[in-house]
Amino acid sequence: MKFVEWFFDGSLWNSRFVILAAMLRTLLASCLLLFTLNAVAAEFTLKDSQGHVHHLTDYRGKWVLVNFWATWCAPCLVELPELTALHNAHKDTDLIVIGIAMEYPSTKVVLDFLKTHPLPYPIVLGDYKIAKQIGAVEGLPTSYLFDQTGKLVSSQSGNVTQDSVEKFISSRKFF
Repeated sequence: MKFVEWFFDGSLWNSRFVILAAMLRTLLASCLLLFTLNAVAAEFTLKDSQGHVHHLTDYRGKWVLVNFWATWCAPCLVELPELTALHNAHKDTDLIVIGIAMEYPSTKVVLDFLKTHPLPYPIVLGDYKIAKQIGAVEGLPTSYLFDQTGKLVSSQSGNVTQDSVEKFISSRKFF
């Protein structure tokens, strides 16, 4: 008896179908798990406005929120107090914010902005070459969130809030 005839034999067809479906589910789950485990971000190297170099691996054990923004971007300016509060609440324990200033006419514009609006987290003078290390920036603000292992777990184009990031992180923690 050929496999196809045996498999579709009416008397046992339902049980064989269930077994095959279970095998396919297991295979699919295994493939997705392997994909997820290998979805670790490529290492990034960012030099901030103070001259300090930041690598994603420097922050293993902490969540890392990378935020792309611009001094001329109104939604970005609304978001800055939220990111400041988030960074201040978690910087010594489990999260760091890194800001990447984009689309500025000169570095002086960003540095002058930071003098009048000091931010407690590192600010990188970015461009789209630097952004490629992290991900696509199709609009501002855009944020990328990496977990404690360096895996990219979320991204958002548009504003994020302290509350939304904290809720996301707490939903991802293992108890």
